[in-house]
Amino acid sequence: MSPVTAIPACPPAIARDHFRRRLELETDCADVAAALEAGPPDFVLLHAVGSAAAFQRRHLPGAVHLPHRLITAERLAAWPADTLFVVYCAGPHCNGADRAALRLAELGRLVKLMLGGLTGWADEDLAFAGEDQSGGGQS
Repeated sequence: MSPVTAIPACPPAIARDHFRRRLELETDCADVAAALEAGPPDFVLLHAVGSAAAFQRRHLPGAVHLPHRLITAERLAAWPADTLFVVYCAGPHCNGADRAALRLAELGRLVKLMLGGLTGWADEDLAFAGEDQSGGGQS
């Protein structure tokens, strides 16, 4: 018996429920990029960390800069209550998107976390917006 099979796999119905739940909470760079390319997105993309200057230098196309510490009910009033927010941060080494997602959920808002953040976007060779568009594909 290997370390892989030492603990048996769960029944398919449990695996289905687990992975569906993950996809209810998370999305990835490729799916966000495809949605942005297809036309106006059906979500608000939030850049949840950093200074205004850092955001100006490099961010995802169409993103709104709203650091997690500034997320309030008053700020969110600009969007309808059923708006889906997709949050991202610097990358796997950063928990700013998790903090933003928690804050949005605490305020009763729909939210998904974009896995990978800026690092994942660059790894996928996707184009950035802002003054410094290096690290991704062509803009």
